[in-house]
Formats: sequence, C-alpha cells, structure tokens
Amino acid sequence: MSDMITADLVDLDLSADTKEAAARALAERMVALGRVTDLDGFLADVAAREAQMPTGLDGGIGIPHCRSEHVTEPTLAFGRSAAGVDFGAPDGPADLIFLIAAPAGADDAHLTILSSLARQLMNAEFTGALRSVGDAAAAAALIRGDAPVADAEGASGASGAGEGGSAGAGSASEGAMGAASAAQGASTDSVASSVAASADAATDSTASAPGASVEDASAPASGAPSADERPFRIVAVTSCPTGIAHTYMAAESLENAGRESGVEVVVETQGSAGFTRLDPAVIAAADGVIFAHDVPVREKERFAGKPTVDVGVKAGINRPGELISEVRGKAARGEVTAGAPAGRGTPVERAGDAGEGYGTKLRKWLMSGVSYMVPFVAAGGLLIALGFAIGGYEIKTAPSVMDHFVWTQTDSWAALLFQIGGVAFGFLVPVLAGYIAYGMADRPGLVPGFVGGMIASTINAGFLGGLVAGLLAGGVVMAIQRINIPAVLRGIMPVVVIPLISSAIVGFLMFVVVGKPIASAQKGMTDWLNSLSGSNAILLGALLGLMMCFDLGGPVNKVAYTFATAGIAVSSPSDSAMKIMAAVMAAGMVPPLAMALATTVRGKLFTETERENGKAAWVLGASFISEGAIPFAAADPLRVIPSSMVGGAITGALSMAFSATLRAPHGGIFVVPLIGNPFLYLIAIAVGVCVTTALVVVLKGMRKPAPGAVSPGTAADPAAATADAKQPVAA
Repeated sequence: MSDMITADLVDLDLSADTKEAAARALAERMVALGRVTDLDGFLADVAAREAQMPTGLDGGIGIPHCRSEHVTEPTLAFGRSAAGVDFGAPDGPADLIFLIAAPAGADDAHLTILSSLARQLMNAEFTGALRSVGDAAAAAALIRGDAPVADAEGASGASGAGEGGSAGAGSASEGAMGAASAAQGASTDSVASSVAASADAATDSTASAPGASVEDASAPASGAPSADERPFRIVAVTSCPTGIAHTYMAAESLENAGRESGVEVVVETQGSAGFTRLDPAVIAAADGVIFAHDVPVREKERFAGKPTVDVGVKAGINRPGELISEVRGKAARGEVTAGAPAGRGTPVERAGDAGEGYGTKLRKWLMSGVSYMVPFVAAGGLLIALGFAIGGYEIKTAPSVMDHFVWTQTDSWAALLFQIGGVAFGFLVPVLAGYIAYGMADRPGLVPGFVGGMIASTINAGFLGGLVAGLLAGGVVMAIQRINIPAVLRGIMPVVVIPLISSAIVGFLMFVVVGKPIASAQKGMTDWLNSLSGSNAILLGALLGLMMCFDLGGPVNKVAYTFATAGIAVSSPSDSAMKIMAAVMAAGMVPPLAMALATTVRGKLFTETERENGKAAWVLGASFISEGAIPFAAADPLRVIPSSMVGGAITGALSMAFSATLRAPHGGIFVVPLIGNPFLYLIAIAVGVCVTTALVVVLKGMRKPAPGAVSPGTAADPAAATADAKQPVAA
C-alpha cells in the first residue's frame, strides 16, 4: 500500500466546488507523479464511470474511481473539503473524497488492497480520524495503516480528540490495510481470506467471514438467537461496474447489518480481482438471497429457488437492514425465485451481458463460427503451402499417398503434406456452420450445423452457404426447444429428436430452397474476383488493408481475413484469390511492426510498459499477429488506429499493384518463400510500416502536456522529475 498513496497525493484543503473539479485536482497530483499519462483521457474514464452511477455515499464520502488505460500503476488520492462536494449521495455533499485509479489490467493483490479500503470506509472511527488529521503525511500513513493514529494527531496538533476513538480507528485501519497488504502476490483465490481479515480487523464480533462455511460461523454479539436456535442465514452477491469500491462497501455494510440483527450473512464479492464462488453447501443451507449489483450476477442460477431480494449495489450500502428484513419477510411468506436451471443459456449468452441486442448477438454468433474455423485455416493452409514449397505446384495432381508413397522420395512427403492440408481445408465450411449453430443453440445445434455446412460444401455454396446453414440450424433448434414437450419424451430430445428433425429441415432448406441461389452468388463473387485488375484490384487491396487495421483482430479484421481465406480454401485457388490473401496478410503485419519501430526510434514518447510491449511486437508482427498492436491502440486509440489504417491501406494497395501472391493463410515472414514476388512484397510491408511509424511519432509528438503536469527537472517538484524520468509520457 505504501506506493499507492503518499503525502503528495493528499490534499487536506481541497477547494473544488464540483465533483469534476475535485476529480481534476486530485488527478493532477497523479499526473505530476507519473501515475497518470493523459489527464483528460483519465478524467473522461472517471466521468464515464460516474455517469453509470453516482459515487457519493452516506456519511459524507465520495469515491470517484475507474479503471483506465491511462493509469500506469494503482493509485489512491485523498482530498478533504471544508465546504463539501456533491457526489450524488442522498444525505448531501461529501467532505472525504477518495479518487481511486486502477490500470485496465490491475493485478489481484492491488485490487484487494483497494477493496479493503472500501470496506474500511464503512467504519465511522476510521472516517472520523481522517476528518481530524491535519497533516498530509499523517493522513497518508493513516490510510496506509503503517502508523498509529496518535502519530497522525500529533502531527496535526489537534486537541480534544477522543483518544480511544482515534486509536480504535488507527488500529482498525492498520489491521485492514495490513491484512490486505499481506495479499501482495496472492492469487485470486486469496481474495476471500483477505477480505475476511479486513472485516475481522474492523470489528470485535466473531461473525464468519465471507467464503467461510456456515457451520463455522459464530453467533452475533447483538440480537443473537439462543444457543439452541438456528440463526437465519443469508447469502449475498455484490458487484458494481468497476468492481473496486462499491462492491466491497456493500459487502461490508451487509455483514455489519447482519451482525447487528443476529443474521448470518455470507457475501460473494464479484469484483475486479475476480471472485471466489461460495461453497454450494453454504448456498444450499441459506434461507434467503440478496443481490446488490449494477452488473449481471455471474452464475446466477446457483441461487435459484430461494427467497431473493434484487437491488442496486448502493442499496446494499445505504440500507442493508431493510434488505435483510425484506428477505426475511419473503422467506416467512414462502416467496421464492424460480430462476433458471444450472447451465441454461447458449455459449454466447453465458459470455455476454444481459439485454444485448439482436445485432450484437448476431455478430457474436458469426464470430463463434469464425473463431473455431481459423485453426483449421491455419493448419490446413500451412500444410498445403509446405507441400507446394517442397514439391512444386504440380504436387496437386499427385496420386493419393494411400496408393503411392515412397519414404525416400521428397515428392511423396510433399504430396502427404498437401493431401493432409486438403483434408483439413475440407472441414472449414462445416466447422463454420456447426459452431455458428453452437453459439446460438449450444450442443443441440452442432449436428444440424455440421450437416448444413457439409451440404454447402457439396453444392459449392462455399462460405456464404456455411454462414446461412449455421444460422438456419441454430434458428431451427431454438424453435424446436420452445415447443412444450411431454416429460416422458424429454430424455430422448437432445439425443434423437432434435438432431433428427433439425437435420432434416436444414438439409431440405439447403438442398431445395436456398442452396442454389447461394451457390450462384458464391460463383458470381468468385468470377468478380478473377476479373479484378489494375486500379480495381489496388482499391480492393487498400480497402482490405483498412479493414485489417481497423480493430486489430476484432470483427472487422476477421471479416477481411475470412474473405481472403475463403478464396484460397479450394484445391486450385485463382491468381486473384492468392493476391487478396497476400494483401491481407501484409496489411495485418503493419500495426505491430510499426509500433515496435516507433518505440525504438522515439522511445521517449512511450511509457516503459509500452517500450517493453514494443519488443514483443517485433515477433508478433513478423508472425502476422495483428493483436500485437492492441496495447498501443487501447492506450492511445485516436493516434494509433488511424495511423495503422493509413499504413495498412498503403501496404494492401502496393501488394496488389506488385501482383504478390500467397497460397498460405498465415505465417508472416516465415512463409516468404511461398510468396510470389517476395522482394516487392517485403517492400510493400516496409513502406506501410514506415508510414504508420511516422504518423504515430508525429501525432504523439504534437500532443501537449496534460494540464497540471510539472515539467521534469523543475525545483518546484523534484518528486515529479524523478517519476517522470522513470515513467516517460508523450510530450
């Protein structure tokens, strides 16, 4: 915790009159220490989080917080306002303001520490000590828990403070932060134990900690039932959009309210550090459930069939006693939640968010099929390409290796590789269709999906036929699953009835209804590609280059890549199809290689982490892994993505203009021997990389220093100079 907050990150006389001004004042301190690289970008992330739900809490507390790509390390800044700042709390302005900044990929141990702080804020003695401390260093030490409160009060010169209360706050703070600090280097599974340590330090009761078994829980000190009476048991889940503060404050509030009312409350916190699932035995023994959340509860079906109260996370913080009374009332009336049976929902639904639109689901269904297809493309394509490299292009006319294979002949090995690759390529369309249907309807969609995909291959409907077959298969299975089936037949539905009926319907539609038009459309597209030449081909190369670099492995990138691989996924691809494949791979190599070059020639424009990522980007780019540029695009999308798109478009256009061809769907520079016109092909890549590098360097160099940042080396803030030297940011 010592590196997360220092005296430089404390403002005991915060003069801001709005929450935006308060956040900016505290964020400027983070910028000055090199903890935040882009002030405006970070504040935009804070505002976006604030727009989801106000961060003001009862008791005069404001906790603006966010996870941001502009944060270099987990940081906490504290401000105390005499006039108060409105953060949307029901009871009025906040005078204690904590700005929590976590990197997008913050590690579990740091997030555990932040969660412990969130729990401590529910301790009135701790907040009282913060209101009385008069020295920034003492306030930082109090929050860290590495100094007694008496020392903080001595530094402030405050008199008349209740010594016992202050000491209690100090010990509570020290225990909570110390326990959390002990979690450094711990795995996600240790979150529950760290939280338990925080709770134990903050109270003298012997209530059970989150994640403990119900049988081990002690009776509450206040309002407890008799020794022979079983207490009412509640399991709860808390979560918020960022999973840093409200998640753990709601948990602490519910636990405290449970102790006061003689109820055993066991909480599962689904926070940024992951979550440890409650023991199924604990859930089974519970008499009621409380969901205090602002994001979907993960694996919610575990809690089905019990009296349930479902509210927002702030209700868990502000009125926990009411929630406990409400769930006890539902239990007394016998009101239970039906819920969904365990495992319900398709793979896409289980991975997605509640309330997703049809367009989003359609994209995920299609990407489900593409993601399972790509390994077949890579393996089959590279095997075919190796066969060509060893035996020449005439190897495609070789007899089957089942009939003729000579161990000592190179051509036999080339034919073997080519024919294995051809078999792998034969799975492309069935796998595409099968896993689109799987994304829609889970395992029952696999059989009709594969059948429809195989039919698409048989009638030469190609990838378009596979897409349609997969969607048809998924839709048919989903329709069958909506039919109310007698209980006696449900056992044979997934094994016999659904595969039989859905395969018959999909087969009929593909053979008789939609197959022929799709095959004609596929042939028309192939003929159009074969007719491309001159400026049309160059424009197509530029368009594919733009798509490859737009989202760096995302849906648009995958559309361009699938379009290219569809052309070469045949035994005798056309020259135009191989030119398209070459242009797509060349453009996809540009962003990571350009970021690697930029971090080499102008390293001072990048953070230390980005410079390390730049070293890896050399290998990723050379291997045609566009995702190597994602860390740079996520940190600075407005400069990196447009620059990458320009370079990718130029490379794609040049590759088409140079008539470079490629039979392999993957491999980067490692398949250069298989490329037609390899020297010009490498020139096209080099030109695009140089253009993107130049644009990124120029755009980052034009960026002005964030307001509030202190120039390195100034006498006014030597600490900032040291931090800036350690963690360079864009000029």
